[in-house]
Amino acid sequence: MSDLSHLARPGAEIAVRVTPKASRNAVVIEAGTIRVYVTVVPEGGKATAAVVTLLAKALGVAKSRLTLLRGATGRDKVFRLD
Repeated sequence: MSDLSHLARPGAEIAVRVTPKASRNAVVIEAGTIRVYVTVVPEGGKATAAVVTLLAKALGVAKSRLTLLRGATGRDKVFRLD
């Protein structure tokens, strides 16, 4: 899992690309893009909840500090760190 603590600034907007139903849970940086792989299915917000958990852990912040701005039902999501 990538360490993204250098991005953990209040007010920062973090764009991620999500891959649900992956073989493993992981946060990686590929070609300048943060990619989050989660093993859960994209039903009823389960994948988004898993993304919040993984992203918060990679950033070293509490889950409650991440707010989803855009992409609730899409693969491309934007979070704000409060």
